[in-house]
Amino acid sequence: MARYRDAVCRLCRREGGKLFLKGDRCFKPSCAIEKRGTNPPGQHGGARRKMLAGYGEQLREKQKVKRIYFVLEKQFRNYFDKARRQKGVTGENLLFMLEKRLDNVVYRSGFSTSRRQARQLVNHGHIEVNGRKVNIPSFQVTVGDTVTVKNKSTKNAHVEGAWQTAAGRGRPIWISPAGRDMSVSIAAAPSRADIDSNINEQLIVELYSK
Repeated sequence: MARYRDAVCRLCRREGGKLFLKGDRCFKPSCAIEKRGTNPPGQHGGARRKMLAGYGEQLREKQKVKRIYFVLEKQFRNYFDKARRQKGVTGENLLFMLEKRLDNVVYRSGFSTSRRQARQLVNHGHIEVNGRKVNIPSFQVTVGDTVTVKNKSTKNAHVEGAWQTAAGRGRPIWISPAGRDMSVSIAAAPSRADIDSNINEQLIVELYSK
């Protein structure tokens, strides 16, 4: 399975802002954005920053969303094609599918401090959906599903630490506690208001519609 293996802090600097790919580190002074600013990575990064328009602006928006959700190009394009065939607004449909990925739900629920860590938890079999182990990060949750950390994994130091800080970070209203520790239920479908307002999904639609 293809995956990104380089330093993820470079991605934040390339997009000119925090994408929250490193968990707790993103909130500390050690964050690359705090230490080095928003210039692109590389020796001449400061000289390369310029105003974007048209195709360049659309491309950067697509790259930013891919990196936020940690999805590679082929899978991202497949999501877009599915979103275009659905009823409703294509850009919003795309974001809703990304939000309903199991690795994103694990992150949003507070079981991990980043989507990368959430993907690892899913891949290693620490997560159950409706009482059954699911180890596919792209699995789409639906309304009424219950997402739980396996009993044997609740003492995992990373999971415990993330769960303890989840209250401060907050959860979207479409995810609610399910009545016991480290268990949540999907109370509703995500809405556009629950997703980062700095994302301009219309630019992605324009890019893929050319």
